[in-house]
Amino acid sequence: MKVLFLVQKDQRAILDRLYDGVAAHCECDLRWLSSAEQRDLRGYFRREVDVSRYDRIVFFLRFKQEIRQAGFIRTVPNLVILEHDAYQNYIPCKYTGKFSAHYRRLPWARVISSGFVVSERLRGEGFDAVFVPKGYDQTLLQDQGRERDIELAFVGSTNSVAYSGRKALLDELGRVESLVVTRTKSGEEYCDTLNRIRFFVSADVGMGEFMIKNFEAMACGCVLLAYDQGAEENRALGLEDMHNVVFYRDIPQLQEKLARLRADPELSQRIALNGRDLAVSQFSFARIGQRIVEELEPPLRPRAPLSMMERIRLKMGI
Repeated sequence: MKVLFLVQKDQRAILDRLYDGVAAHCECDLRWLSSAEQRDLRGYFRREVDVSRYDRIVFFLRFKQEIRQAGFIRTVPNLVILEHDAYQNYIPCKYTGKFSAHYRRLPWARVISSGFVVSERLRGEGFDAVFVPKGYDQTLLQDQGRERDIELAFVGSTNSVAYSGRKALLDELGRVESLVVTRTKSGEEYCDTLNRIRFFVSADVGMGEFMIKNFEAMACGCVLLAYDQGAEENRALGLEDMHNVVFYRDIPQLQEKLARLRADPELSQRIALNGRDLAVSQFSFARIGQRIVEELEPPLRPRAPLSMMERIRLKMGI
């Protein structure tokens, strides 16, 4: 399968190993698009792309740029959209409902979403939506087997509207427990910090899916204390409470389970090891890339014929 894979050139997360994972399982033409190129997809395609060469054209681009160019994107054949933020379609934020509105203009495109329940909801709205979770960079993040001198911590951002629930929960926990909340540089510093943490607090409140930090913390051997995203989401990922993860719904429940873990170091260690093994086997970017390609392979829905105006614009390059 020949795949054109268009990704963001300037992205905060380091996803190169995910792209390698995709490329390992198909004939992949990977291109990093600058912000300017993402703002003018029509011009980029006119200059740089022969769409007839590809079995699939995959967009992993900024959503706010995609929705401004739906008229052109409708003309792109064999289109698949990889999306890690579609959960925002169903939470109160500036993109509430906008993913659905965008996909209604592209009903033949396949959407690969990182949330199981989000995928189910999109399918319920009639879209060709499939689930492949987020993962972690196995070349940057591993369990180093070192002493863990930070008992309870969160590493990451709390500064956007989408993370308002996360910040509120961490603030509440910090009032009753000795919680470290910090940020680090990506790569070695981040890996070293995760390897110092015994209990990593994941606070993906109100998101309905698990963010990348869950898999990173598990892979580095932390006991993951994860906000419970519901039975369907948990089951789809193979997450089992008090076996490979510790779920909580509120601060009192988190404290109750944390007390059990502190009193039983063997249980704590067993959960950490089971979580690490699950992450390594199922959520490395090498494995996630393979799963993405598996979801590219089934036939796409027939694309509706272009309107007369779309054909004219396409012919004129406007």
